[in-house]
Parts: sequence; C-alpha cells; structure tokens
Amino acid sequence: MTKQDWIDDDLKYIWHPFTQMKQYEGEDKPICIVKGEGIYIEDIDGNHYIDSVSSWWVNSLGHANPRLAKALYEQAQTIEHVIFAGFTHKPAISLAKNLVTMLNCSLKHVFYSDNGSTATEVALKMAFQYWQLKGKTKKQKFIAFDNAYHGDTIGAVSVGGIDMYHKVYSPLLFEIIREKSPYCYRCPCGKEKETCQLECLDDLEKILEKQHDEIAGLIIEPLIQAAGGMIMYKAEYLTRLRALCDKYQVLFIDDEVAMGFYRTGKLYAYQHAGIEPDILCSAKALTAGYLPLSVTICTDEIYQAFYDDDKDGLKTFYHGHSYTANPLACAVANENLKILAELDMEKYLAPKIIAFQKGLEKFREHKNVGDIRQWGMVSAIEIVEDKESKKSFSYEEQIGKKIYQAGLKRGALLRPMWNCMYFMPPYIITEQEIEKLLTIAYDSMCEVLGN
Repeated sequence: MTKQDWIDDDLKYIWHPFTQMKQYEGEDKPICIVKGEGIYIEDIDGNHYIDSVSSWWVNSLGHANPRLAKALYEQAQTIEHVIFAGFTHKPAISLAKNLVTMLNCSLKHVFYSDNGSTATEVALKMAFQYWQLKGKTKKQKFIAFDNAYHGDTIGAVSVGGIDMYHKVYSPLLFEIIREKSPYCYRCPCGKEKETCQLECLDDLEKILEKQHDEIAGLIIEPLIQAAGGMIMYKAEYLTRLRALCDKYQVLFIDDEVAMGFYRTGKLYAYQHAGIEPDILCSAKALTAGYLPLSVTICTDEIYQAFYDDDKDGLKTFYHGHSYTANPLACAVANENLKILAELDMEKYLAPKIIAFQKGLEKFREHKNVGDIRQWGMVSAIEIVEDKESKKSFSYEEQIGKKIYQAGLKRGALLRPMWNCMYFMPPYIITEQEIEKLLTIAYDSMCEVLGN
C-alpha cells in the first residue's frame, strides 16, 4: 500500500479523539507514524519529530525501550491474561507490593483498572460507598475545580471543569460543588503568587464549614491542572487543602494520572506538599506508555470499611473490567519501576529540570509571552495577545494549531493546548536535546507571532 492508501483508509474507517474530522478534507492530514526510538517518532516519509509531549504524557522512558519490550515479550510467553475475580497472578501481586512499598505511607491497597478515567471513576465510587458503609449516608457530593480534567467517562466528566470538553454532556452529569481554580497567573482573587495568602481557599473553607455533612470527597490534580492549560500552583495550597479535608472529614482524592512517576520531580506530586491523600489515582507513565493500566490506591481505613463477611453483598465493591490487572501490562510496569529505581530519578532529572529552567528564559521577553511556569519536567508558556492586560488570543485565531504546524516543519511534536505551549518530554531527553527542542519551539512561535 502507498502512503496515500494508508491515509485514505484512515479517513474512511477511523474517528480520531479530540478531533474535528472535517479538518482532514484539506491538506491537513493525520501523520502516519511507523516507528519510534528514544525521544523521536518517525513518520511514513522518514521524517523525525521530537516527542515533546511523551505521546499524551505516557512515554516517560521514550520509545522502543529494549528492557520494557523484553519484559512484555517474556510475559507473553507465559500468560497474557486471566480473569482477576477469584484468580490472581505474580505480575499483579509484585506490582501492588512494589507500589505500596515505594509510596511508604498510609496508602496500602491497590485496585486495578485500565486507564486514567476509570481510575477516577473507581475513586469516586469508592469514596461514595465508604461513607454509606460508615453510616454517613448524606455524604454524597464531591468538590471539584474550574479548569479540572479527570477523564472522559461520565463520572470523570462530572468532576471535570473544562466547558469545551464537557458542556455538551451536562444533562448526563451528576451535580457537584465547583470551586475556583488555583490559577496563579490569572488569580481569581486578584493576588500575586509570590505574596498571596491562599485567599482562593477562603470560599472553599466556607463551603466545607457549611456543607461538610453532605460532602463525600474532594478531587484535585496536584500542583498542575494539566489539560486545563498546564495551570500550576504552590505546594502550600495542597498542604492547606489537606488540613481542611481533615478538619471537616472529607476524603482527599489525588488525581496523579498525569503527574505520577516523577513528572514534577518526585514520585508523586503530592509529596512536594508533605501530605498524604486518602485515595490516589495513577496511570499513564505507570507502564511508560507500553500498555493501558491504572491503579486506584486507598488507605487501610477505607479498605476496612468494605471488609466483612458480607452475607448480603452490601459491602462488596462492585467494580471491575475484563482487562483488570492485565499480566502483560503489570509485567511491563514492574520493569518500569525497576528502571526508575536504578536511575535514581530525582537525581537523574535534576540537571534536566535546570536545563529547561534556563532554556525557557529566552521566551520571557517575547511580546506575546504572558507567563512561563514549571514544575519539574513539566514546563509551560502561556501566549497572550496583550501582556499588560493578559488578554488571550481568541479560539478562532488557532494560535496553538499554527505553532504545532510550524513545529512539525522543524522536527518537533509540540501540540499546544489553545494558547499554552508546553513541554513534557520523555525523561531520557538530554540537555542538548532540551536546547534543540526549545530552539524549535521558540522559532515556531516567532514564525506565527513575529519576533
């Protein structure tokens, strides 16, 4: 088949995610990727692109890692899948033990599922049922935040806060209590990040004081609201949020689907705040991008609420999936954790984090760069029409898409979100490659916006 044959068949048979398919009627066609190695992906024409977004934040160790491929192959020679109700297997047991040991905190029990959205669904259902079993049956609501993204299943969308993704489904969603986002660049309280006293939490505390008897849990993306535009905030916000949840007996649900496994420089982002969640959701980099797998990890207190002779079945957690704890995915995840440990990730990433910090400085003086923010290996540049007023470019101007196209010509997959250009590359990227990536990004931005 020719390249055109492949693309024709794609457009005839496939419906792509987050994509208006009619855009492909013109010259703008999907790029057929045939190979990946390290930080690069290669298309059908032999063009190479730096995968600066880790293919939707999953390929933490890059493409075609030989150790992960070997782990997958070896597991496939023994058992590729088995029902996980009434049965178990060594890869799942090892992975759960490894995760709990690495966390070394009050999170003790691992519930497996298939993806980040589902990990969120599990957490919401687990929190809801926990309070029912504890006899506090009025605790049925959840607090979530503006600009939040927790996945695309109905429960996950209900606690999401991005209208473009979620508004059309509003008749299907359950009611939540929504609070303002800790968006430091566009502070909802008009404060400055360096001097604020976390005034953005004042209204939330009033809600908790008044309604805690009916609130089951609070769900948040720690330190970075990713799909909302890489919105970053201070670790102290999480510290105080945890204290409020403790004070008013509300479960703290930590959605680490995107930020887990050293994205922010630590194993999990919540660790920057010196706290522990009641429920942790984790996926994406769990298998370093090789296979779908997610976990929801809870405290022993939550687990024990479900633990009973349960002759009437009322205390069983009725949730599961055909591919729960898939042995292939668990085997790869175990090897991934070994590699992360051997590399001593906090030390391994430290010079790369500094390289990004230094490299981003050249963007600061550009007339359309409103904000530069960074947490660990996640960096973001918010592009504005006017610096002084922080006025954004309109959606119709498609600034992000134009920068994406300019980046492809120069050899990098940038994929900005609206007017936010961000970087979340595989950890194996070198300091020289970081410099190359940022040069491509800067030149692409200048092509679209001028010098």
